[in-house]
Amino acid sequence: MKLLAFTADGRARTGRLEGEQVVGFAGNPDLATLLAEGAPAEAGRWPLSAVTLAAPLPAARLFCIGLNYPKPHPLGGEVKGPAHISYFLKHQAALVPHGAALRPPGVSEQFDYECELAVVIGKAGHRIAESAALAHVGGYTILNDGSVRDWQAHSVTAGKNFFESGSWGPYVTTADEVADWRQLRLQTRLNGRTVQDSPAGAMFFGLEKIIAYLSTITPLQPGDVIATGSPEGTGATQKPPRFLVPGDRLEFEVSGLGILANTVA
Repeated sequence: MKLLAFTADGRARTGRLEGEQVVGFAGNPDLATLLAEGAPAEAGRWPLSAVTLAAPLPAARLFCIGLNYPKPHPLGGEVKGPAHISYFLKHQAALVPHGAALRPPGVSEQFDYECELAVVIGKAGHRIAESAALAHVGGYTILNDGSVRDWQAHSVTAGKNFFESGSWGPYVTTADEVADWRQLRLQTRLNGRTVQDSPAGAMFFGLEKIIAYLSTITPLQPGDVIATGSPEGTGATQKPPRFLVPGDRLEFEVSGLGILANTVA
């Protein structure tokens, strides 16, 4: 099932995608509740073309994993398998939904994109064993971890949290639709040209290890989102570097999860 948050007839709603129609849920429960408790009764239908998609989980905590694929490092050198998982937190204000414009930073010309597989927690847990980790996954979505590379050299938090620099969506695909996360393929197309293309299974640290690691630090709750890192092909690692400019169109695709599309304002 593909769950989504949307606006229709002037109201914020939640629902599921059914072909080219959106089916609304009675009571408009948030997506975290839907993942934890299941879907309620149907309440209304709209053509997909008639609704505006919103951020899937506007109250979620956003954990982002860094340095998780073999590739050139965007700040120089090569990314090799680190000894430990590296993570940082992202602010909700740094992300826009599918179809919305990305906002250039204004103080930098090193605006970059990063396609990532994101895991949505559906079942709470603390100190989760790796062997049980996937049972805590409620769904998956796509996240573009927008990065401002020269400010990332100031600190990871600075470079990763510029206002409306990244995006996520378009839906949350429930875990039962993903047989093996390792087989999912991540692709980014910049103005129609493929610039990132990798299986999720190329990660240094897989989902089981990431979930176990983060849950050792803090209890994970339904609706928490974990972005799992980005493969080779970001703008900073191209020769010469190719950073984003106004008018660029980006399509972030993860097989089976849909396409997250944004333009640069």
